[in-house]
Amino acid sequence: MSNLPKTSAAPGEQFEVRQTAPSEDYTPDPSKSLPLSPPRQRLLDDIIALYSCQPTIERVKRYTSDCVYDDQFVYANDRYKMAGQWFALPKLFKESKNEGYQVVVDEPGLIQFKNEQSWTFAVIPKTATINALVSLSLDPGTVDSEFIQVKYHKDQANDKDYSHEGLGFSFKKWQADQVMKYMDSPEVKQFEADKGAAKEAVRQYGSGAAEGEAPTKEL
Repeated sequence: MSNLPKTSAAPGEQFEVRQTAPSEDYTPDPSKSLPLSPPRQRLLDDIIALYSCQPTIERVKRYTSDCVYDDQFVYANDRYKMAGQWFALPKLFKESKNEGYQVVVDEPGLIQFKNEQSWTFAVIPKTATINALVSLSLDPGTVDSEFIQVKYHKDQANDKDYSHEGLGFSFKKWQADQVMKYMDSPEVKQFEADKGAAKEAVRQYGSGAAEGEAPTKEL
């Protein structure tokens, strides 16, 4: 079971779950998906809708103000930056379709699922399908409520975790820091106050493998 903070006062950075997988094949098998309680299923439905280019203010509120979003392209460390990312997706992609998911972990403070998403670009007529492991670390203050919020959202598309170092990470962080500056939508501005949310320094690991505090896990 994951050892996550028990208080909402801890900033999002402290809720990171780290793991290395035996392979980078995260193809979901929906028939083996773990059942979720109704509030958790509603949370997952909202997250899938965000991936599917259907952002709303209410869906972005699924994240705490001090949340962290971490994937192969983006490191956003508050909800204002997070809103910029979700509301930018429909401008970048003509369509994003969920092809299926499989919940593999359902713990008190953590939901993990394998996800398959097809992305059709807005400008070039090309579709890319990506399989990933998504980890949602849940806010202790809302975990037993009807509207559960997320503290840390990680999306891993290969077997290694993220080191949070080097040029690749610098670009991830720079991209997240810049996007919302060019988003003039009133929906994104709803979250502008969140840029003052509590933050910690980015945690660096030197490696995305086991030696970088990312033990191998069978999921």
